[in-house]
Amino acid sequence: MKNNLMLVLTALIWGCAFVAQSVGMDYVGPFTFNAVRCLIGSAVLVPVIFFFGRNGGAEKEEKARTSGSGGRRTLLLGGVCCGLALAVASSLQQWGILYTTVGKAGFITAMYIVLVPVLGMLLGKKVRPLIALCVGLAVLGLYFLCMTETLRLGLGDFLVMLCALVFAVHILLIDYFSPKADAVKMSAIQFLTAAVVCGVPMLVWERPGFGAILAAWMPLLYAGVMSCGVAYTLQIAAQKHADPTVASLLLSLESVFSVLAGWVLLGQSLSARELIGCALMFGAIVLAQLPQKRVGAAG
Repeated sequence: MKNNLMLVLTALIWGCAFVAQSVGMDYVGPFTFNAVRCLIGSAVLVPVIFFFGRNGGAEKEEKARTSGSGGRRTLLLGGVCCGLALAVASSLQQWGILYTTVGKAGFITAMYIVLVPVLGMLLGKKVRPLIALCVGLAVLGLYFLCMTETLRLGLGDFLVMLCALVFAVHILLIDYFSPKADAVKMSAIQFLTAAVVCGVPMLVWERPGFGAILAAWMPLLYAGVMSCGVAYTLQIAAQKHADPTVASLLLSLESVFSVLAGWVLLGQSLSARELIGCALMFGAIVLAQLPQKRVGAAG
């Protein structure tokens, strides 16, 4: 129960982060917000790395035996690759939130849960027939959620769809590199990489003043400290002793919390048509995470 509550808290923090991202852009541009946020997130993980390093026990010893030059190269490569994907995905998401509501952005972003197995199929991984149903439900949900009466897709919704696709690539990169490197250290490197990548267009196009960044201190601190640092640490701690299927289901509540946060904090409501789309998409997300039944097991 304690682990499940920690995962729900993680989803709540991530869901409310959409509000922080929306409010933050009242003061700074998308690249500035992401650069500062990721820089804060990387800095916040430094004490987490120190804590896990001191309390790693047997895991620490195992890492020490495998942390030669090859291990360090894998850690650096994984952090940089994940950071590049995170920079692109988060930038698309920030731009999308400029033109759509935080609730819609939350549900469309959560589509990466359905897209991950689809992309895995392109890489030669087996995909369950249930995924086809999930994709169909998700597409129908997107139609209700995003399409207007004139059958036009909004710019913000389209950008967040691209964001979900890149986040799916990001998840596959993490799936590849995380078993081979320290997860917290790799995350710190990815946040630092994303900060640098977003920092270049920030300096070229947005050129923010210190006063503007200071004015956005509250959403920036929430997104950097709570969303990146605290929520990520809670996820790591909880998933050590939680069933992975239950964990993924609880974390997918992020999309629901984004709608509630947008309604309570920003007064953004969804129409009945959009709520039907949310329900269909959430159903697809839940179905995509259900465990596969084992056939032919000895009994």
